[in-house]
Amino acid sequence: MMKGEAGRMQHSDKPKQEGHIWGSMRRTAFILGSGLLLLVAFWNSVTWHLQRFWGASGYFWQAQWERLLSTFEGKEWALYIIGATQVPVLLFWAFNGLLLVVDTTGKPNFISRYRIQVDAEKLRQSVRTVLFNQCVISLPMLVFLYPILKLWGDPCRRELPTFHWFLLELAIFTLIEEVLFYYSHRLLHHPAFYKKIHKKHHEWTAPIGVISLYAHPIEHVVSNMLPVMVGPLIMGSHLSSITTWFSLALITTTISHCGYHLPFLPSPEFHDYHHLKFNQCYGVLGVLDHLHGTDTVFKQTKAYERHILLLGFTPLSESIPDALKKME
Repeated sequence: MMKGEAGRMQHSDKPKQEGHIWGSMRRTAFILGSGLLLLVAFWNSVTWHLQRFWGASGYFWQAQWERLLSTFEGKEWALYIIGATQVPVLLFWAFNGLLLVVDTTGKPNFISRYRIQVDAEKLRQSVRTVLFNQCVISLPMLVFLYPILKLWGDPCRRELPTFHWFLLELAIFTLIEEVLFYYSHRLLHHPAFYKKIHKKHHEWTAPIGVISLYAHPIEHVVSNMLPVMVGPLIMGSHLSSITTWFSLALITTTISHCGYHLPFLPSPEFHDYHHLKFNQCYGVLGVLDHLHGTDTVFKQTKAYERHILLLGFTPLSESIPDALKKME
């Protein structure tokens, strides 16, 4: 009798789970569609002032771009390599260099006081892995991307993109990254892949900025590189858009891993909680986590209350302390 009931319960659970997944997908489509409609509705009013600034400075940037093109005439591929790989990497290491100084020395104090968690071990090995991923995996992938982009339109074409088109590209890049990163990341947490691949990244339960690219080579390709590369590939983007997007993506992932909830920068609490608990907060924006219910535990924590843009200089760990710390 009990075996029969258990069998019926398992059989009835499957349709519920499938219904939940399809319901989540429908809600995802509805939210993304509504967001795009709102973007279109407010496009002119939101971007009017920014367009005036762009129009005033556009001739300057166009002139600088044409000067670069004349310097690299016949060697546009070299200009692409510099823009798509070297500029984002230099920004990545400049930002992480500052954070590494704070992580290893605890100084200056006005930055270290914003630390969420503290664990500075395994740093040297992590830096070696990051450099390997950047030099041996990222660089060849981006070099290979160049001839593919040429098929859609030369990324080093003479005309810079308009401001409106640039904003549209960034919006599309962000949505594509959210979808591809969420599902690839969640797939890597499947028992079949986690132990052999994704566990390496989760060696850091209290992450620091540089380990945003500390990952198994397969994960680096599938979950770090492809979600960022697919958008520019689909859009046939100009090098200026590609350089800006890759730089923003690297800085954003550094902030989400850095362990510092700094004033006027995006909150890292969401992804920091993922490293703490492993089975929550898989995405970047949190939209798909909300729709799939993979942020329900996070929403019951103090970390969720602190998951806001800090507009003052009092650390949120002090103004919204954890319950145990408050009792002490």
